[in-house]
Amino acid sequence: MKISIIVPAFNEEKILPACLAAIREATTAFRNSAEWELILCNNNSSDRTAEIAQAAGAQVVFEPINQISRARNRGASVGTGDWFLFIDADSFPSAALFAALLLALRNPRCAGGGCLLRFDQTQPMVALFLRAWNTVSRVMHWAAGSFVFCDANLFRELGGFSEQLFASEEIDFCRRLKEAARRQKRALSIITEERLLTSARKMHLYTTAEYFRFMVKAALIPGRILTNREQCGIWYSGRR
Repeated sequence: MKISIIVPAFNEEKILPACLAAIREATTAFRNSAEWELILCNNNSSDRTAEIAQAAGAQVVFEPINQISRARNRGASVGTGDWFLFIDADSFPSAALFAALLLALRNPRCAGGGCLLRFDQTQPMVALFLRAWNTVSRVMHWAAGSFVFCDANLFRELGGFSEQLFASEEIDFCRRLKEAARRQKRALSIITEERLLTSARKMHLYTTAEYFRFMVKAALIPGRILTNREQCGIWYSGRR
């Protein structure tokens, strides 16, 4: 078994070293059990993102259009693993989480999935959002974009993440992956015994009002909002 670990990154020089160090430490869980490779997609960064990734031993590829779907798909395009694992550049997996991932991948009925999350900060609004998302993830078998794994052949069959979407692309992908898995009598697995530590920085870089406006518009006119970069500024305004 070989796992391609794919990290999309746009101007992440501040947090990327810790992310890549965490990934390398976590891969100790793969020792004698799985091969792995680390691929970083430099999504048109203007800082030292690519240089940091190269110094950390990652294979670096470039995607000129700033979009998370394109960055993930570009990274996957050079992946040689049987499985693709997408981890966001502001996330910090543990060896225990990777060990739980291995158990999931060894199940022949598993086609992909994700894991529950925990944030690096615990303010009340952050905790409320986290609790709500983890509940949805358990019930719907939707993976958070910060940790998505899938059968590489199924990924290619589905055409990867939708490049029409600038947000909620992971939910769209999980829906399509679930349908494809069902045809093969397989399913998606959400790892619940271990959680991914990820950054809550967006909760502080953007106001509650900005989040509320986006969520209302996305709920009322999702086709117009989620396919428009300018409308998805929470992800693309460049605040770091």
